[in-house]
Amino acid sequence: MNRCPFIPAASLRAVRLWGWLLVVLCCCRAGAADQPPPSSSPQVDLTELSLEELMDVQVTSVSKRAEPIYAAAAAVFVITQEDLRRSGVTSIPEALRMVPGLEVARIDANKWAVSARGFNGRFANKLLVLIDGRSVYTPLFSGVYWDVQDTLLEDIDRIEVIRGPGATLWGANAVNGVINIITRSARETQGGLLAAGGGSEERGFAALRYGGALGESSFYRLYAKAFERDGGERVTGEAGADDWSMRRGGFRLDSQLSGGGDWMVTGELYDGEAGETLTLQSLQAPLPRTVDSEEEVSGGYLLSRWQRALSETSELKVQLYYDRTERLAQFLDEDRDTFDVEVQHGFSPGRRHRLLWGLGFRRTADDLQGAEILSFSPTRRTDDLASGFLQDEITLRPDRLWLTLGSKVEHNDYTGLEVQPNLRAVWLARPHHTLWAAASRAVRTPSRAEDDLRLDAQVIPPGQLFPGSPVALLSSFGSRDFRSEELLAWELGYRAGLSPGLFLDLATFYNVYDRLRSASLGEPFLQLAPRPHLVVPVLVGNDLEGDTYGAELAADWRVSKRWRWSAAYTFLSVQLQQRSGAGELGLEGEGQSPQHQLFLRSSLDLARGVELDFALRYVDELEGLDVDRYATFDLRLGWRPRPDLELSLVGQNLLEDGHFEAVSEVIPAHSTAVERGVYGKVEWRF
Repeated sequence: MNRCPFIPAASLRAVRLWGWLLVVLCCCRAGAADQPPPSSSPQVDLTELSLEELMDVQVTSVSKRAEPIYAAAAAVFVITQEDLRRSGVTSIPEALRMVPGLEVARIDANKWAVSARGFNGRFANKLLVLIDGRSVYTPLFSGVYWDVQDTLLEDIDRIEVIRGPGATLWGANAVNGVINIITRSARETQGGLLAAGGGSEERGFAALRYGGALGESSFYRLYAKAFERDGGERVTGEAGADDWSMRRGGFRLDSQLSGGGDWMVTGELYDGEAGETLTLQSLQAPLPRTVDSEEEVSGGYLLSRWQRALSETSELKVQLYYDRTERLAQFLDEDRDTFDVEVQHGFSPGRRHRLLWGLGFRRTADDLQGAEILSFSPTRRTDDLASGFLQDEITLRPDRLWLTLGSKVEHNDYTGLEVQPNLRAVWLARPHHTLWAAASRAVRTPSRAEDDLRLDAQVIPPGQLFPGSPVALLSSFGSRDFRSEELLAWELGYRAGLSPGLFLDLATFYNVYDRLRSASLGEPFLQLAPRPHLVVPVLVGNDLEGDTYGAELAADWRVSKRWRWSAAYTFLSVQLQQRSGAGELGLEGEGQSPQHQLFLRSSLDLARGVELDFALRYVDELEGLDVDRYATFDLRLGWRPRPDLELSLVGQNLLEDGHFEAVSEVIPAHSTAVERGVYGKVEWRF
């Protein structure tokens, strides 16, 4: 939406972009006035690690404390900063494509469907996503708005992805997996960074970051980034209205306190526009009409964390954050405020036990103003979530065998008390060979949409419902009787260093689901406004059950210090059925995820600072969505003429002009093709 009639929209976006960068640059110059800019700290290149060092890479998402990846009792995969740089990706969802067990499909230029181990879709609701410990799932539909989840990719330290339940530590909705995006500390991002580029699909992007010191024990960074991306083509061949532009800026401060402990505070503001093409029906216009819409998004957050080692075996951590979200869309305006506080304490009462416990409280308040086809009743609601967890890691045999017992207890305003226990075991059979197993219970609690939503989905012309019937409206309704979806998960995995340069990771699972979301027809009723019509209700319920099983294989082969191969394969089977035979309206979840996925990546260092990277990806068909199988090929050529300067040329989706990956469920938005694209990038560190 162009708010100023005298300035074109494209010019306004350019002014905003350079305005953000100018603010950060001025702050950088002010912060650097008293001292020369420190040099950037070196990045860890995993291609140069030995097998022992690779298996000792630290992860924190499995047990909420640092532990080597070989000892993690879960299916965990780590995307490093070096993986991000050499992949040429420009967004977080694109980076997640390399993770086995994840399904990442682009709906249009600014919308994604991301899930783990099935049940994928635009409103996928069984995957918990965190950025620096801040939950970014929305209580509106228990999913993630991927169009606003971003940060400076160069500042991400790693992305830890757990496939399988993580509810004991992270809570409800960590049903099929947890994605934890962890950024680097301000100490590690000293000096300046300027990156810019553009191309056919990536119309233009720019990022600026500067980090400095405040005394000997405090460090800061300021950053801003902006981009504008081209929309795609609809299945009809017409241009979509899914252009996408965003601007964001933020800061981070890390400090070692004189009284003891480490303190971190970080925050960010963002705003942008994301377009889409919709097909709408209404009683005033029974025939479908196609409209181009632009959604305006904005928000920000402030997060603070303090942690201190109380002794050699005891540590205390306190975290709190405030998050603000605003979205102005075609048929829903959403304002949301979230406040969250968490306390965590870990200690060792003896040589064989490591106890970890924590308490948390979250309050979220929203204001949802629907329009045309969608409404919420009530329009305003405040929900509280209180939780606590306890976990005991027991050493049964030093350096060989560990057992972990734990449970999360939560109280929410929808279903009351929920208990989510798990049992995990790790056996280091011999050096570089690890066997792990887990049994877990997790729940997916109801969302605002399942409780309070009315969505008018389709107009049925007179006489089509039954002879002589008036015009009818097919409408979906939420239910206050909707219960939590339940999962019982069984997992078994194996990790091995098969040779000095070959690392293998295999995870298998069998999931049993109960009380899954279902839809059934209710009794039609007459409604007089805005004109007399029948309403045919579609009622949400818990009448689905079923199971999924599969295997996820990842391999990493270091051919030499200059050449690395990575591969991943995923197999998934989803079998669902109706608990009661009446009123079935399709099995949500079946045919929405690919049965087979394959990912292959090569990273080769050539002479004189030249890098060559490529990635090949195959995704099986989605029978339930009528999406064909496809394969993609990405290529990156990078060159470092000097240590502080990097030039790169990236080609994406090079095998064909375009392909479709997903469709939008519930909301009648048009999918657009993922098109072939080329862009160039310049990155300068100072």
